[in-house]
Amino acid sequence: MSRVALLQVSSDASESAADRIERVLGMLGDALPQADIAVLPELWIPGAFDLPLAREVAAPLDSPVVARIREMAAIAGTWVHAGSHAERLPDGRTFNTAVLIGPDGEIVATYRKRHLFGFAEGERTLITAGDALVVAETPLGHTGLATCYDLRFPEMFRDLVDAGAETFLLASGWPTPRISHWRVLAQARAIEDQAWLVACNGVGSHAGITLGGHSIVVDPQGMIVAEAGEEETVLYADIEPGRAQEWRDAFPVLGDRL
Repeated sequence: MSRVALLQVSSDASESAADRIERVLGMLGDALPQADIAVLPELWIPGAFDLPLAREVAAPLDSPVVARIREMAAIAGTWVHAGSHAERLPDGRTFNTAVLIGPDGEIVATYRKRHLFGFAEGERTLITAGDALVVAETPLGHTGLATCYDLRFPEMFRDLVDAGAETFLLASGWPTPRISHWRVLAQARAIEDQAWLVACNGVGSHAGITLGGHSIVVDPQGMIVAEAGEEETVLYADIEPGRAQEWRDAFPVLGDRL
């Protein structure tokens, strides 16, 4: 049994990025002793839809914020999915990069968001798409990483299953108008892939968009184990990683793929 802590934090325009970092790291410090792995949302520092600010605060992954989270993980001996960050490379490219940190404070894996939201005028105007699938061994078992808009692309999750994933771990900045899609898609990805889905969304309003919250944990049969509301909160849930393989053995639908 592993306990997850989903930090459904606010990225509201009324708060500066500097103040948000201090507040959220305080929340993280409180959550770490109570969990085996803590998870933050997508682009929680600037807000997932404030792309100009994301470019402004973009930094390499050895940034002071990531360094502080690594230190906190090591002190607590706890895994941290640090949400996604605007990663700037020396060549000037910016990626929306999720950072997974182990209990020794080392970066275990990074995932650069593959599906960029906003069509011709959205993320792709400022951010470069990643091209790699990432599966890492965590307290949640073989864990495939995804970010927000990826949730709409079932073929990516099937590829993660083929790469060994039994749990999907997703950081998100999903908006309120389509939050009903969020729940349905989360359950669909869990059901069709017979995998756990652990998804941390943000809240708050910025760039004229309000994030919808409802961070969620879905089991391999599609049952919602835990779900948050629309306010800033920390959602805790217990996960049995072995249940994914047990369900796959009991109902071997994946073996009938053509």
